[in-house]
Amino acid sequence: MATEKAKIVWNEGRHRFETEDHEAFIEYKMKNNGRVMDLVRTYVPSSKAGLGLASHLCVAAFEHASSRSFSIVPTCSYVSETFLPRNPSWKHLVHSEDPKFLKSSI
Repeated sequence: MATEKAKIVWNEGRHRFETEDHEAFIEYKMKNNGRVMDLVRTYVPSSKAGLGLASHLCVAAFEHASSRSFSIVPTCSYVSETFLPRNPSWKHLVHSEDPKFLKSSI
């Protein structure tokens, strides 16, 4: 069962992606008129540690952002220090205020 991908649901009202039992989640805030998703906190209870849930939560958030053309601010230390270094293919979604990193929309 541990190898089966955890079912992650989008709880728009609570601004988070969570496991079906609501115990593990990644919380976000929308910024820049709803174009930027700031991932502020990842929580996995100790009873569920080691199952890869934090990573599954991040993937759900990044897939959601990608499908809606949002960029991501990785405020949460898990996202910035663990998930992104392990999953560099998602780095293109990371929001940057630095103009030389922004892709031209012209």
